[in-house]
Amino acid sequence: MLRAARQETVRIRGLNLHVRRWGPEPSRREPPVFLLHGFQDTGDTFQFLADAFERDWPLIALDWRGFGRSDWSQNGYWFPDYLADLDALLELLSPDEPARLVGHSMGGNVANLYAGVRPQRVRCVVNLEGLGMPRTVPGNAPVQFRKWLDQVKAPPPLKDYDSFEQLAAIIRFRYPRFSEAQSRFVAGAWGKLEADGRVHLLGDARHRWVNPVPYKREDAEACWRGITAPVLMLLGGKSEYLERLGEDGTDAAFRSLIQDIEIVHIDGAGHMMHIEKPELIAPLIEKFMSAH
Repeated sequence: MLRAARQETVRIRGLNLHVRRWGPEPSRREPPVFLLHGFQDTGDTFQFLADAFERDWPLIALDWRGFGRSDWSQNGYWFPDYLADLDALLELLSPDEPARLVGHSMGGNVANLYAGVRPQRVRCVVNLEGLGMPRTVPGNAPVQFRKWLDQVKAPPPLKDYDSFEQLAAIIRFRYPRFSEAQSRFVAGAWGKLEADGRVHLLGDARHRWVNPVPYKREDAEACWRGITAPVLMLLGGKSEYLERLGEDGTDAAFRSLIQDIEIVHIDGAGHMMHIEKPELIAPLIEKFMSAH
């Protein structure tokens, strides 16, 4: 780690959310940059990006509810809650200035939706493969409801491992573009050594429940059309996700929905580009944020 993170807890909508900060304290002249992590990730892994920045930006990364070291929700997890948590976080930490948002995957989806719903609260968005989900078929709703009703009866435990070394090896198998050092760091971010001597994944297993309400891409796109802030979208040249979207994952599709968007494809990067290729994306993000 080249830049040490400061840890703190903020009270948001009845839950204690864990937050990391890098760089100087935000000011009116230099408002904070909010880093929004993806599904099953934590704010820790933005360390690679923080270290790759040339400037010492005032960075703030939270763990979403039920992830990392943040409190778990007692009523399950619904995507609108992430928008409400972000809204409350901005009111707390950037009440007077539109926010700069950098979101990866799920965090990028939250950033895009929020920027379309609250355009006056967003200064600019950097979207790291927050692509939205594939279109769904309404006829699948009964199956999803049945599966969800079965799942809520007994939440499954998250997996546990013999050691951080074992977890790191599994992470590198899943993400072969990670180095050994990156895999070890991510294992420490995603796991915790418990009293039983085993390493347990952080986070609430209920995130793995099927959503009983089918995703509607049309609703997400309606929100994206409301974005007025400039958007930088970074896409991995080896992305595992773009091809799943078909025509919805093309540059033309994104440009038709977001009025002020710049799209850059990152050669050699997959979906986890903030870990795999921080040295490539950091200069792009800095140039974009400096211009906006």
